[in-house]
Amino acid sequence: MKVDFQGPFRAPAGARDIVLVRHGSADPPAPDGLIGGRSDPPLNARGREQAAAAARRLAGEPVGAVFATPLRRAAQTAAAVAKGHGLEPVVLDQLNEVYLGEWEGHGIHARGAAADPEFVAMLRAQRWDVIPGAEPAGDFGARVRAGIEAIADAGADGVVSVAVTHAGVIAEVLRQVTGSEPFAFLMSANGSISRVMRMPDGRWTLIAFNDTAHLTAARRDGA
Repeated sequence: MKVDFQGPFRAPAGARDIVLVRHGSADPPAPDGLIGGRSDPPLNARGREQAAAAARRLAGEPVGAVFATPLRRAAQTAAAVAKGHGLEPVVLDQLNEVYLGEWEGHGIHARGAAADPEFVAMLRAQRWDVIPGAEPAGDFGARVRAGIEAIADAGADGVVSVAVTHAGVIAEVLRQVTGSEPFAFLMSANGSISRVMRMPDGRWTLIAFNDTAHLTAARRDGA
């Protein structure tokens, strides 16, 4: 079998190409400047710019479907991407952000700055469920896996499926794809593009992470 290691990558027949877009930035509900979990503010002006930039970046892709979580910041970003392809976003609950229990609706920068014991324990364990009342790690991983597999199952050769989701979900998808530590891929930028592919034998591979080439410095600096 001849293998061309110099040529461009081409997806084999039966592979499923999935682009993961992190939603644009939104104004935080808490004063310390970080949106967390299921809080649901809309995109701010910068977030709308980031969504438009992601849409332009994906305009030349053969997008066959666009998926979004129920949260407004993801739905609005997905609408911008879908519009250029004549599509309507499909809401997929399974890719909703991790539920943060008692921390829902509260920012966490202040906890980190104060070396809050729960915050420190969460980072050391790399588990969201260290937070009281948060979604159990096993449940979170299982639903995210079910969501990404469902997107792949609905795909087809030669088309790209786009999922607009959240930083915690992107990190979990890439953890499962690569076998990394749980928080290794947590810091994806607003409006960034990551890419995974399910091969014909069911194995997953990482194609790209946190691609921000389409964003200006100002657009990258979001919440």
